[in-house]
Amino acid sequence: MTPHQRRAIMRRAELGRRRPIPGGLTLRALAPNAITAAALASGLTGIRFAITAASVGALAAHPVALTNALPLDDWRKSVLAVVLAAVLDGLDGRIARLLKAQSRFGSELDSLSDAISFGVAPALILFLWSLQHAPRLGWFASLAFAICMALRLARFNARIDLADEPHRVAGFLTGVPAPLGAALAFLPIYGWFVSGDEWVRRPELVGGWLAIVAFLLISSIPTFSWASIRPRRRVRLEVIAVVALVFAALLSDPWITLIGLCAIYVALLPVGIWRYHRFRRRVDRPFGARVASDQRDG
Repeated sequence: MTPHQRRAIMRRAELGRRRPIPGGLTLRALAPNAITAAALASGLTGIRFAITAASVGALAAHPVALTNALPLDDWRKSVLAVVLAAVLDGLDGRIARLLKAQSRFGSELDSLSDAISFGVAPALILFLWSLQHAPRLGWFASLAFAICMALRLARFNARIDLADEPHRVAGFLTGVPAPLGAALAFLPIYGWFVSGDEWVRRPELVGGWLAIVAFLLISSIPTFSWASIRPRRRVRLEVIAVVALVFAALLSDPWITLIGLCAIYVALLPVGIWRYHRFRRRVDRPFGARVASDQRDG
């Protein structure tokens, strides 16, 4: 071996030692991904509670089988498990940005968790609670909701790198977000928890409502995002007080509070559309016309 070959081998070995060894997730990235996995587990556990509630309800004619479980309790647990998944879903992304731990793995895991926790889980829970009594209509409604949820998440992932996405530029979202879609889908079961009326459980009513929510998921309507909600400085204390009161209401009477929040969100959908088109008209106007308008408003 010539001295030149020996030096070349030593140089390649030195470069191999300096080259960083590809590894897995960093410890900093584990926290948000662990929260995402917990959200996935919570959504799947909601399905388990719904299966238990449906099986206990089917055995209601046999009092011996109802020793330690009540159907209504398990239905509540199933819905609360999905609500917990929504809370965890809201935390994982913010914690990832706070720790600067965003990763491609975390993004893919989050989408998979959302598809199951907010698409598959609500569809199966509502099918077991009501829609199974109209098998054809009920199953197609459940399928439509789960598929539309997956399509909504796929569209979001496909546009996540588009800086000029029209709704995002204006601070709006396209369609109803996944966690809010799951919360809206549960509106009939909230009413059943409050009233106990069996007409709320009718498959035709639940299936129709589920189809409407599925359409809102994949629609192109602009909806409010956190970035588009900017309270004025002089009312920020009032906003904090309202948030605290809503949190207290959720603790004291969660189902009525969730019904109220869903009703407010649905009522704000036309407002979001109007504000977005107002923003677009303002942006599309010539610069001179905007300046003149600002001077008149001033």
